[in-house]
Amino acid sequence: MYKLPRLLCVGLYLADKKHTAHHIAEVLSRSETVAIEQRWTALTLDESKADVADTIAVVSHFAPRSMLINEMLRDFDKFDWVMLCDDSVEMAYGFADSLIAVANHADLALVQPALTHDSFIVHPMGVQFPGLLARRTRFVEICPVVCMRADAAKLLLPFPPECQSGWGLDFVWPARIEAADLRMGIIDAAPVAHRVRAPITGYNHEAARAEQDGVIAGEPSLTAGEAFRILEAFS
Repeated sequence: MYKLPRLLCVGLYLADKKHTAHHIAEVLSRSETVAIEQRWTALTLDESKADVADTIAVVSHFAPRSMLINEMLRDFDKFDWVMLCDDSVEMAYGFADSLIAVANHADLALVQPALTHDSFIVHPMGVQFPGLLARRTRFVEICPVVCMRADAAKLLLPFPPECQSGWGLDFVWPARIEAADLRMGIIDAAPVAHRVRAPITGYNHEAARAEQDGVIAGEPSLTAGEAFRILEAFS
């Protein structure tokens, strides 16, 4: 009997600020061709606000983002796919079904959904290309949503303890993926809108930049010029 692929989705949500975690949880819960287990951690001083379905922890003190995610990823190797999701995106019903179907079609082991044109954009590479299913690239942004197949997840997870923000990993990941003869890319047919909160506002930029420099220096990585390339398009 055919079994649906199992996907673990983990995310943090800022319960004291405007967020879309309720919306995301509802959309993903209605997936039809992917069996999704969700795990959310609420960051709040008021436990009554930690009301998103599948909230498994409430944190009221500072803790590195990557370490909180690692706690939710303790058994990620039991799943076919792993998704890391921010709390500030909007997605259509059927999002995960389309994302995984296209990733399988294009044989992409590490993917991000494209961003709608009205989203906050950090890397223009991630903006949706109308008319395309996907693009095979050498770059996948670590947020707001990233999804990895089991063979990629075992190369990329868990986050190293010295990497608190995640900055720099999206230039290290391509080197690991290519060394393992896997493929990565952007799924245009399953976009998300990222327009609730501007990105890169909750970080100490100087510390994050220093962390990024350390991450990139610690192992093989790509430069921006090497990473921001489209290798193949699927329509």
